[in-house]
Amino acid sequence: MSIIEKAFNKAKGQGQGQITNTPLELLGEEINLLNVTEVEKEALINVNNRPNTSSSNESKVAEIDWLKLAELGFVTPGDSNTQAIEEYRNIKRPLVNNAFGEASAGIERANLILITSSVPGEGKTFTAINLALSIANERDKKVLLIDADVARPSVSKILGIQSSPGLIEYLEGQDVEFSDIVLKTNMPGLRIIPAGKQHKHSTELLASNRMILLAQQLSNRYPDRIVIFDSPPLLAATQGQVLAELVGQVVLVIEAETTPQSMVMESTSRLASCDVVLTVLNKAKSTGDASYYGYGQYAH
Repeated sequence: MSIIEKAFNKAKGQGQGQITNTPLELLGEEINLLNVTEVEKEALINVNNRPNTSSSNESKVAEIDWLKLAELGFVTPGDSNTQAIEEYRNIKRPLVNNAFGEASAGIERANLILITSSVPGEGKTFTAINLALSIANERDKKVLLIDADVARPSVSKILGIQSSPGLIEYLEGQDVEFSDIVLKTNMPGLRIIPAGKQHKHSTELLASNRMILLAQQLSNRYPDRIVIFDSPPLLAATQGQVLAELVGQVVLVIEAETTPQSMVMESTSRLASCDVVLTVLNKAKSTGDASYYGYGQYAH
């Protein structure tokens, strides 16, 4: 066991639970409250103050192909007053209000939003990307889009950006820092975390203490930022339900006239412990002035 691990274990054994909620760079300050040896204390402080010699993605810019996205029907910065833009304005408003407005009171980690569906093919990734782009297009909003569908990642492919290292590498904890997996984009308010490599224990990694701590830090350290998780479908994998327990809001995407009601009810039952669950009816047939995308609140 390393000296760092000994220090953490000793801290936990003495009831200093607040260390799990402490940003990594503040551990050097918080460690003074712990009854550890001077050697252990110095080792922890040195780890947090050491220069970052890894090639951080923060210095790189991922170029999103806006023309390609527009052709695929996504909301892009150059669009104005199209039907899709108006629909996503309606969809994002209650989510943003829950995160930053008066409605945020009583919602834990309200700025963390999970986008999921019952089964594959209902449009959850389409919705996650469009929501991220729509919110990031606002002048005073910042968005971090995380591809958490680690079994079948597609965010990076759709946006045309590199896919690794990503969330899985960070959760493994093999000398991968948070800054190593965050990609800047050519949209100033938008950053991306790819899913990373395939891993046979992805469910366990998503349920790990490291993932729980990451969710806490994303909410506490960046309260002015919306974090959107593209999640695996609830009925196709267990990861979606695991991730839903880490966020403050869930959006369940339902394919109109296709997804059976029984599947929708099963999915919502798996989200029973979530504070806020909203629904988006996707691929609905347009009739006259009716919206292409339906929107509704399933439960609070």
